[in-house]
Amino acid sequence: MGNLVAIVGRPNVGKSTLFNRLTKTRHAIVSEEAGTTRDRQYGKCEWCGKEFSVVDTGGWVVNSDDIFEEEIRKQVVVATEEADLLLFLVDTQNGLTDWDQDVAKILRRTKLPVILVANKVDNSGQQFDAMEFYKLGLGDPQCISAASGSGTGDLLDLILEKLPSVKDEDDYIDDTPRFAVVGRPNAGKSSLINAFIGEDRHIVTDIAGTTRDSIYTKYDKFGFDFYLVDTAGIRRKNKVTEDLEFYSVMRSIRAIENSDVCILMIDATRGIEAQDMNIFQLIQRNNKSLVVVVNKWDLVEDKSQKSINTFINAIRERMAPFTDFPIIFASALTKQRIFKVLETAKDVYLNRKVKIGTTKLNEVMLPIIEATPPPSIKGKYIKIKYCAQIPDTQIPSFVFYANLPQYVKEPYKRFLENKIRENWTLTGSPINVFVRQK
Repeated sequence: MGNLVAIVGRPNVGKSTLFNRLTKTRHAIVSEEAGTTRDRQYGKCEWCGKEFSVVDTGGWVVNSDDIFEEEIRKQVVVATEEADLLLFLVDTQNGLTDWDQDVAKILRRTKLPVILVANKVDNSGQQFDAMEFYKLGLGDPQCISAASGSGTGDLLDLILEKLPSVKDEDDYIDDTPRFAVVGRPNAGKSSLINAFIGEDRHIVTDIAGTTRDSIYTKYDKFGFDFYLVDTAGIRRKNKVTEDLEFYSVMRSIRAIENSDVCILMIDATRGIEAQDMNIFQLIQRNNKSLVVVVNKWDLVEDKSQKSINTFINAIRERMAPFTDFPIIFASALTKQRIFKVLETAKDVYLNRKVKIGTTKLNEVMLPIIEATPPPSIKGKYIKIKYCAQIPDTQIPSFVFYANLPQYVKEPYKRFLENKIRENWTLTGSPINVFVRQK
């Protein structure tokens, strides 16, 4: 499991630019207009072999009449509740403002580690402009330029130094599968969890574990034995409104990182929405297995096979290229098909543990590769002679040995993945395909 770092600060100080720099993406929209970032962005950062999650919050404005800015302020409060470390971004070009001081007052009350980051230091002379931020009482300002990348290496070193050490999950729980029920607000997560654990009092055992006091709830009846991972409905929500979307995703990050299989809840009355896709992408980035549950199916009038197929196609199209996962139409309220949800989650977990013998893998895959070899590039022909499953990996991982691995592109790796899925049952589980020098 990783740690969670939240970037906070007033509008237009460069939070989205820093987010893009740390995650090596361009997911966050960058604009000169203050308050551009209102939808949250979530990503992964890797540095020196260690990985942590990054959240780009909105600009924090205290005492503002703007309804969006009020929601942004709430989201940053959530960040102080749920994150492991805060990056407080300030702008050296505009200097110290009353807004910065108001934000600093709130951050000084939090028990979390806070790194004061002075952004837009584009040359050595501007480092002296950052000295005024000592007034905030949050320690030495770390000078960076998010736009050019200057100073971000030192910042990442400092982040790793200040992040709480992540203890091995095996110190807390055994090898029992861990299932997380995730989804956007009002999708029925709490109802499904209550349907799981509300039938027999002796099955519930809460086990505190890992960073920030995550909770595992043991479920051991009807032939099942697994942990429900901390998510909506299990742990009490502190000081945050129930329907705050940002809170849901912050908690989803925690639940996803602690799980083996994610049960993604989608509201049948609303269809698949942007927030569902955000959470799906979090599941993918963390290499977790997936079961999609279309909840509230009892409220849908048209339950014909045509309607079901339309729903399934819409979900798979939005989540492509990963489409090999089960979709279950259920109702947590009426308990329709919730037993099948558990059965499917268990099967998906077992698929995650599949081991394929090297001889059998080569017998199946080499004729397929010979019939459809990688396309030649620059007149050079790529030959794949041998393949094997890599042992002791979190998800099924396969290596193909070729004479020119650098010329095997992503589309052909997806082709190999699809052929593996056609011949072995890996439904719901992500897999890795590597091509290495023969």
